[in-house]
Amino acid sequence: MTFRSSAAICGALVALAVSVTVARCETRGGYSNAVVDAASGDAVVGAASMYNPFKPGKEEGGPRTASGERYDPSAWTAAIKTSLRRKFGGVQFGARPKYALVEAAGKKVIVKINDVGPLRPGRIIDFNERTMRHFDPSLERGVIKDVRVSPLSGDDWTLGPVG
Repeated sequence: MTFRSSAAICGALVALAVSVTVARCETRGGYSNAVVDAASGDAVVGAASMYNPFKPGKEEGGPRTASGERYDPSAWTAAIKTSLRRKFGGVQFGARPKYALVEAAGKKVIVKINDVGPLRPGRIIDFNERTMRHFDPSLERGVIKDVRVSPLSGDDWTLGPVG
């Protein structure tokens, strides 16, 4: 009888742990509107373009970004304008990358800000290829206007589209 009670309690605890983990993953992946709204308070609005410094044969995996990571065209990353570095938590070599919510053309995506650069006038952010394709699948536009970029605090973000 004691064994059955212990087994039942153990089973209930395992079921509770699994349900909490699943609920946490579902919450993090989708992000509630309250979290998205809270992040958009310090937004910067401007134009976005795409950059891809990768040149096959030059450096395996592409050049390093400001955070020290290699540029990855298939990740959800971006470079912020150098003058916005402080607003986004000081993106710098060897430091942890920062995160941002990017909104444009009715779409939202969370990206890792792992690079900075002297972007062209009016541009506030340069997307890597994957992020740009989210907003411009054919890559024909070149520049996306009225992009809203909001810094996100912390580093526990799931990168990619926000549903």
